[in-house]
Amino acid sequence: MNFPILSAVTFLPLIGSIFILLIRDSSEKAINNTKYVAIFTSFANFFLAIFLWFCFDTSTADFQFIENKQWVRGYFNFRFGIDGISILFILLTTFITPLCILSVINSVKERVKEFLIALLVMETLMIGVFCSLDLVLFYLFFEGGLIPMFLIIGIWGGPRRVYSAFKFFLFTLLGSVLLLIAVISIYWITGTTDITQLLEIKIPKEYQYLLWLAFFSSFAVKLPMWPVHTWLPDAHVEAPTAGSVILAAILLKMAGYGFIRFSIGLFPVASDFFTPLIFLLSIIAIVYTSLVALMQEDIKKLIAYSSVAHMGFVTVGIFTLTKQGLEGSIIQMISHGLISAALFLCVGVVYDRIHSRMISSYGGLAHITPKYAVMFMIFTLAAVGLPGTSGFVGEILILMGAFQKNILVAVLASSGVIFSAAYMLWLYKRVFFGKINNNELKKIYDLNKTEIFILSSLAFLTLFFGFYPDPLFRTIDISVSELIKNYEMNLAFYLTEAAK
Repeated sequence: MNFPILSAVTFLPLIGSIFILLIRDSSEKAINNTKYVAIFTSFANFFLAIFLWFCFDTSTADFQFIENKQWVRGYFNFRFGIDGISILFILLTTFITPLCILSVINSVKERVKEFLIALLVMETLMIGVFCSLDLVLFYLFFEGGLIPMFLIIGIWGGPRRVYSAFKFFLFTLLGSVLLLIAVISIYWITGTTDITQLLEIKIPKEYQYLLWLAFFSSFAVKLPMWPVHTWLPDAHVEAPTAGSVILAAILLKMAGYGFIRFSIGLFPVASDFFTPLIFLLSIIAIVYTSLVALMQEDIKKLIAYSSVAHMGFVTVGIFTLTKQGLEGSIIQMISHGLISAALFLCVGVVYDRIHSRMISSYGGLAHITPKYAVMFMIFTLAAVGLPGTSGFVGEILILMGAFQKNILVAVLASSGVIFSAAYMLWLYKRVFFGKINNNELKKIYDLNKTEIFILSSLAFLTLFFGFYPDPLFRTIDISVSELIKNYEMNLAFYLTEAAK
């Protein structure tokens, strides 16, 4: 394909944001025009990503739709390409973004133009992460996403927005510095930052451990892993609804993608060595944050802690280094992207009406808002991992991979399924059942057409991939098999060299 479709998918939202920036008028009509431009741009990008998926060849593990341009002459190239793993995250990003923009129509009342620009710029940066085939390019996109998210939390967030925005920025910046040092070191060791070349070059064993830890420092904060997860609940609570959705559905997945692409792909010896550490931190995250979630009185904070627990499942699956575990982790990330987005949007629905996130403010909502109650129930059961939902597919594969690697880890991880059922179903009981004790709830109204469209879209995919996950498996199968094959070959090579 001669058309640079990856550049088009990546930079179309940025072009849309420039058009919005050129709308100088501040009248109501002009604000509506900015919304139309943002909605059109985001949906056009989603359909372009669907077209990309249809053109994608699932029979090969090679990177496809390669774009290679000279950038910093003699040092770095602007190099794009995707495989079966990265294309799913591109689809997730382009699907979630227009839903966020639609939700802005009801939730954001001030500086709407600037908010839409931040969302579209954010989309470009997130897609760029999944397309990059150069470490420097990856780093720029990966860390560039800090800026619009910092602004989204700091300007349009809640009462403690400035504190939460700076906490988010400082936590992620610390890991970013170490990641930058690692990228520079890799160039010094190998003479290239081209990811396709680095996957073939065997980085010396003595360097792998420090480089792995440097990459880990950035990915662990962004995922987030225990104990560097404390920024996430604050960021979620203070962020506007669309910000929470982007943060939970896509930003966290960028770190999971980084573990798969770089930690396993480039540093096989270090990945094997540090696997027990990952398992320990993941199990603590699953158990500890699930118990913390049980004690929460703020709905958004409860869902935020549940995200940390679910990401614990993801890291367990990735570092089982089995096909089931890796495929389960990828599907779990896609599933969690849909489910967490839906749950935060559901919280936004009632918050826009009575401006409270406290569980004690609700009760008996099923009598007043039956459509909303049905939607919330679907996503609650999906978060629990009920068979027939996409949440079940990822979790069962991760546990299958974990049982192959370490039975104790698998048993402890399985407890997370029980804990998630406890805190999610208890949340649902307190919010939707019982008597209506808050008189303000009597004024609340059920879902409008826009909200029904947004939540129905997410519910459809959650159920569709729960019953028929084959499109996801077909897309990632060859790429995951090749990743495992290369990992095992490289590990065997290093062990043979050590034996000599």
